[in-house]
Amino acid sequence: MSNMSNLSNPSSTATTATTAATAAGSPLTHAQVRDYRDQGWIVLPDVFDRAEVGVLAAAAEEVLDRPGPEVGRERNGVASICWGMHLFDERLAALTRHPALLLPARQLLGNDVFVHQSRINMKQPNGSVVAWHQDFGTYHRVDGVPEPRGIMIAVFVDDVSVVNAPLLAVPGSHREGLVSTAGIDPDSPDHENVSTYRYDITDETMADLVGRYGLEAITGDAGSVVLMDMTVVHGSSINISPLRRLVLYVNMCPVDNRGLSYERPEYFAARDFAPLQPLPPDCLIRDGGQPAAVDPGRPGPAEP
Repeated sequence: MSNMSNLSNPSSTATTATTAATAAGSPLTHAQVRDYRDQGWIVLPDVFDRAEVGVLAAAAEEVLDRPGPEVGRERNGVASICWGMHLFDERLAALTRHPALLLPARQLLGNDVFVHQSRINMKQPNGSVVAWHQDFGTYHRVDGVPEPRGIMIAVFVDDVSVVNAPLLAVPGSHREGLVSTAGIDPDSPDHENVSTYRYDITDETMADLVGRYGLEAITGDAGSVVLMDMTVVHGSSINISPLRRLVLYVNMCPVDNRGLSYERPEYFAARDFAPLQPLPPDCLIRDGGQPAAVDPGRPGPAEP
């Protein structure tokens, strides 16, 4: 693998799936599984159509209007992130059980799965930088997830290109396991609102990783899905374009790799470890994309 950065290539070298069968939630091909294991992620284009993307965009925008502590804001007060999105809207809950996400996750993890964390990420123009980190870094150190077995699923609600602060990732970095040279930065500009629990990787370690593995931008049209190993090192820069970048994240773990700590509220880390069951492929639009009431019997997130 080349040590040269791939940031100049808008298509990225992330493997893209092209078959309608994969987009509909059928098993990944042997080549896709191989590329996921080798690189740490794959990109599946055209998983969701325009109508489904519209449903997800409307749901995300409504949930970001919540006043609760689960919503993180930029320094100017604009909402940029909401943790636990599937707890607050049935359309987003349905997304976590959509076969196009759930079936590949089961296939790659080799077991039934649950949602450890979900979140809305609205990369606003001139918003925050997301420093280099591994999602598993926090899940292990804070939430007590024992093993580096999990998948980060990103659903592109907006077109993501090299100009609107795409996810940047180090291919092959999942082979390193948990990167030990990482820590919480209390001086980070977004520490109070967003990065309270994020373990940022040191500059020296990043230079070493990028020197050995390279660095790539992960891009795709709205409706694309990224499947990424939770230990891949990634981050994103400030969005200086006028173009919004809305991505929905669903992070799943196998049911035998549940968190053992309840330090964080439920919107950060799961309390429900029941295996997810797939919904019909049209689950996002079969009721006209209208939100349903969240189950009143389900407890809301605990206060921090």
